[in-house]
Amino acid sequence: VLTRLEPKSVDPTTGASVGLNLTRASLDAAIKYPWRESAAPDRPDGTPSRKFGVYEDDRPIFDWVRNALPSGGTRDRAQSFEAQVMDMADDISYSVHDVEDSVVHRQLSLGILRDAGQARDVFDHARAWYGRGEQDELAAALTRLQAEPNWPDEYDGSHGALARLKDFTSQLIGRFCSAAIDATVAAHGAGPHTRHSADLVVPADTLSEILLLKGIAVHFLMAPREESQTYRRQRSRIEELVHAIAERGDEALDSHFVPAWRDAADDAARMRVAIDQVASLTDKSAYDWHHKWVGSPSSSTRNGN
Repeated sequence: VLTRLEPKSVDPTTGASVGLNLTRASLDAAIKYPWRESAAPDRPDGTPSRKFGVYEDDRPIFDWVRNALPSGGTRDRAQSFEAQVMDMADDISYSVHDVEDSVVHRQLSLGILRDAGQARDVFDHARAWYGRGEQDELAAALTRLQAEPNWPDEYDGSHGALARLKDFTSQLIGRFCSAAIDATVAAHGAGPHTRHSADLVVPADTLSEILLLKGIAVHFLMAPREESQTYRRQRSRIEELVHAIAERGDEALDSHFVPAWRDAADDAARMRVAIDQVASLTDKSAYDWHHKWVGSPSSSTRNGN
């Protein structure tokens, strides 16, 4: 998206889009998984990771971004300092607000976690999804958060309850950010810290508390959604649309994707174009395109739907 798909700058020599024409530092800050699929490190529990950030046809620009960085061991797979900050901000935002949304929409009452069995189920889901988190660490994190004055065991939907819940989530965000700032300054000084001059330091207790909130969101929100017929149907339609575009090629693409399709060297590169096309669509456009290229939802038969 940043280096090819978003057409804001043009290479004066070739006339091709170079995306946003960002600096190395800006691009490095956006690379959450700085490795190819074949070089993905194992998860903390030793199981293989499916997450990666570099396709083979992105290697030239990736190598340019990462040129002259410290190498050897795990350093060549290290996030930049800015990417580490972004990654933690992402974790904090989603973990806190997914739990808040679940409470507000009555999908979860946090008081249920006073039950040891329910709490263990949350711990198990956190470990299964993220490959880390010992039960005693997560139990201690839950105890610390439940001891906070505004921990919302109950939520009645009133304006006052909503205010207390939002104040609690704001306090959590401040708690997590302050802990990381203080630990990083203690380890590396006040900075400034850029790219690979330092690593963000997050205390173990803070990591456990964030993981606990992510586990709550997984157990009560994400895992049940994965099993819902609506969610499965949406995923199936997206997959059907990608395959339909890949089968039709030029005629099914927006005009600015056609040159990339025609220049693609193999089926994998063409599939990448089809995926990029679908990824550029809004939800409504994807539904309309599915109706056009695959057929009405009731007549869809691919993948048993």
